[in-house]
Amino acid sequence: MLTNTEVQCIIFDCDGTLVDSEYLSHQALQQQLFEETGLSLTAELLCEQYRGAKLALILDELKTQFCCEVPEGFVLRYRERVEELFTSELHPMPGAHDILSQIQLPVCVASSGPLKKIQTALSVTGLLEFFNDRLFSSYDINSWKPEPDLFIHAADKMGFSPSQCLVVEDSLIGIQAARAAGMAHRLYDPHGIYQEESSDIRISHLSQLLTDKSIVLNGHDA
Repeated sequence: MLTNTEVQCIIFDCDGTLVDSEYLSHQALQQQLFEETGLSLTAELLCEQYRGAKLALILDELKTQFCCEVPEGFVLRYRERVEELFTSELHPMPGAHDILSQIQLPVCVASSGPLKKIQTALSVTGLLEFFNDRLFSSYDINSWKPEPDLFIHAADKMGFSPSQCLVVEDSLIGIQAARAAGMAHRLYDPHGIYQEESSDIRISHLSQLLTDKSIVLNGHDA
């Protein structure tokens, strides 16, 4: 259990943490895979198995498991489909606006997705104003979770040490990265799919960040 951890900066994941995009992203992948390779998988299955994973790794594993080759330009067409779905159907996670309006600490986003995807997701949902250009992508440093590099990079750019940062993530891959970076962390699990994880680090609603007594936000109890 975290005890009296002083937090100076909060690093948010994007997909599935700030915006309700995990299903939409995997829906786009499911549709693209079926149309271009004939592979028939459900978006639910893809989401369950690959939440938070690097796209290239997902495609490599699908290739190995199902012996399917994606054609040239597949990723570009997939990204375009994701952007279309985001523009028409993406919503912020419950409480995201409220929590970001109340937090008085520096905040940033560190996501495995491309910068354009992060910007689109936050812009469509009205959350971009809380972060401006404090957006960090795995594609910028060529390192993906569960490697800790992205979180360490984000902390450095924000001007804080890892011990001063709190990571909020919805995937176990992200939590592994936060642990490896030596950062305090909270697993955002609104659907209760990670019951095996300690209740000390799990939250079911973003508002719990403000009432978590095991964290000290900038010198003041949350």
